Amino acid sequence: MFCTGIENSVPTIDNGKTRIDEMEVCGHYKHWRTDFDLLEDLGLHFVRYGPPIHTTFLGPGKYDWDFADETFADLRRRDITPIVDLCHFGVPDWIGNFQNGDFPELFADYAAAFAERFPWVQLYTPVNEMFICATFSARYGWWNEQLTGDKAFVTALKHIVKANVLAMQCILKRRSNAIFIQSESSEYFHAENPAAIGPAEILNAMRFLSLDLNYGRRVDSEMYEYLFDCGMTKEEYHFFLGNRLKQHCILGNDYYWTNEHRVRADGTSTASGEVFGYTEITRQYYDRYRLPVMHTETNLIEGPNGDEAVHWLWKEWASVLRLRNDGIPTVGFTWYSLTDQVDWDCALREQRGTVNPLGLYDLDRNIRAVGEAYKQLIRDWRDVLPASSVCLAVPIVPPSHYNIMEEREAERHQRVVNLRPPTTQSNPQAG
Repeated sequence: MFCTGIENSVPTIDNGKTRIDEMEVCGHYKHWRTDFDLLEDLGLHFVRYGPPIHTTFLGPGKYDWDFADETFADLRRRDITPIVDLCHFGVPDWIGNFQNGDFPELFADYAAAFAERFPWVQLYTPVNEMFICATFSARYGWWNEQLTGDKAFVTALKHIVKANVLAMQCILKRRSNAIFIQSESSEYFHAENPAAIGPAEILNAMRFLSLDLNYGRRVDSEMYEYLFDCGMTKEEYHFFLGNRLKQHCILGNDYYWTNEHRVRADGTSTASGEVFGYTEITRQYYDRYRLPVMHTETNLIEGPNGDEAVHWLWKEWASVLRLRNDGIPTVGFTWYSLTDQVDWDCALREQRGTVNPLGLYDLDRNIRAVGEAYKQLIRDWRDVLPASSVCLAVPIVPPSHYNIMEEREAERHQRVVNLRPPTTQSNPQAG
């Protein structure tokens, strides 16, 4: 699956007073038809995409589907398969933030309503980058609740992951062959000196928390104590162990130049740049979860030479090929996102209006050098690597085949009914 994304990040800052809406500042609401044209121009059949939750989910049982109806109908007409991103770093104002204990059930209702309205959609990322969302919102104090500290972090994390699990359950009830692609940040923490080894080990255990809970894996002993010290109850922990949906999932992981860190003795860290790289870090995640892998996000700024992003694209693609050649089932690659982004240079902490040249196209929808390179890469490799079905127990069904699949399922069901023996009824007049 060669893929890109149209980012729908919507965190709040300024204590909830300011909403950062990437679809708005990047012009997608105005230019969505053009953006879908660009997908076709690139030769892409998959896109990470979702409706803006803050303007779609209006209240309990209340939804405004107008924009989603238009856009998803057009994707279906073009036979482009969406990987539906339902919650990307923010929630509607009426929910508040990720400290709200009602969020998981409310979000599950939203996911159920979406799945009922768009039954042809098969691929989902219910909550994007769960670990990063909890970290930036409730540990670093940058977004949404803007809290710092371990208890706030664990509260956000358990609510976010529970929301993801409940959403998967609700979607599976409505689409039994749904596939969930977790887009999660893949991190590594390097000790700067011997005194930093302990803090780095803790951070390297903590990076797995969201996926451990999501996949129903027992956490490491140190993290078990950490979770309970920070307010998680035994009942909450056993919810995750008892609701294991790993068999329906693809391990989607994101890797950027900033995903590796140098840790100091006091536990603080700074970006180290690429040290191990995507291949080695992904191997660590795969060894832990043993799921098919998809590279779900990467990018790099187009710098003064104009070819920096192109070189990064080829480096990341070479890393994906290395994983496949080493026998790790790898089903997809994503340059994120389709267009340039705004204010990610400050992690959306401020509303500056700074355009970050990270996209395959600029905000005037002119193709960048990395867009041309990605287009060529897709042409060169699409027919060489068609074997995602080898890795997946459930086949991916493009939108154009949904009705065919439904008809075949109805025929199969009817054959089963016809083969059942007739029910014997007693004859009250018999001898």
